Amino acid sequence: MEWRWEFTWEILPRMLWATGNTLMAAGIGYLIAVIVGLLLMLGQRTPYRVLNFVVREVVEFIRSTPLLVQLFFVFFVAPQFGIRLSAWTAGMLTIGLHFGTYLSEVYRGALEGVPKAQWEACRALNFTTSYTYRKIVLPQAFPIALPGMGNYLVGIFKDTPLLATIGVAELMHTANALGAETYRYLEPYTMVGVIFLIISLPTAMGLRRLEAAVDRAQGKTRH
Repeated sequence: MEWRWEFTWEILPRMLWATGNTLMAAGIGYLIAVIVGLLLMLGQRTPYRVLNFVVREVVEFIRSTPLLVQLFFVFFVAPQFGIRLSAWTAGMLTIGLHFGTYLSEVYRGALEGVPKAQWEACRALNFTTSYTYRKIVLPQAFPIALPGMGNYLVGIFKDTPLLATIGVAELMHTANALGAETYRYLEPYTMVGVIFLIISLPTAMGLRRLEAAVDRAQGKTRH
């Protein structure tokens, strides 16, 4: 089977539309993951040991099960318990929750990287826990967490093809549909790979530059 350029140009608009859906799915999923990860991290640092234990076990359970299984459970099994979600909603929530557990560990490691003297100084000055996190600890933890946060952003983008399994019209779903309609899979699947490469590489490079810029800013601040 040889490459057909006329067919490529014909399906390009649909592939670009699907690319927009993929980027939107990755962006919304990542935003949810950032928030969920922060809540899960804080849930493991409360004065209540039972709550800490429960949250920690939930994080480990979600991290230990595949994203695809979680997608199927939320979309196909949850309706049996009265929870009915659209494919988009189920996909965004599942991705956000799944990667939120990983980001919670990124945040936890970043917080542990903040010198203990900072925490002790805040306690000595009688700062509230909320103020300590917002004004003192989190600004110092962010540069430490940034590389991990960037890696999971790219990871979410590369995992969006799994959403095709529940009918979300992203790139892989569109490529499958085009192949089924025309019996040509070479061009759609190749375009999926090329589009992911075109987006992933500049994103990874941009994140590395952001990390370097934050490091330089931190260095100037220290001096």
